Amino acid sequence: MTTEIFTDHLAKTAPEQRERTQEVLTWVSTTFPQLAPRIAWNQPMFTDHDTFIIGFSNSKKHLAVAPEAAGINQFSAAIKAAGYQHTKQLIQLPWTSPVNYTLLEQIIRFNLQDKANTTSFWRK
Repeated sequence: MTTEIFTDHLAKTAPEQRERTQEVLTWVSTTFPQLAPRIAWNQPMFTDHDTFIIGFSNSKKHLAVAPEAAGINQFSAAIKAAGYQHTKQLIQLPWTSPVNYTLLEQIIRFNLQDKANTTSFWRK
């Protein structure tokens, strides 16, 4: 079950995108219970010790995953090998493709380790 903080956001999500979005948010909440869920900039995201770890947003063609540029740079080859496209800040998970949860877990674990001593919300 997705944390209650995302209920209003999911209610406003297009019906054809809601199930996948909820599935991914629930997976993050379950796999990483130490992360704090929150809505900021009208987007669901997860933080650790008040620093950003990962965020999500919906577009017409994909669920966008935002691990910051460092996460994209670290896993660029794996992202492409998984069949996903990315920009400098976002990974695009097409609505019609399965979610590569192994890759998503690696990215989140990287951010947790890389930002363990970070005291700001974003990387500097």
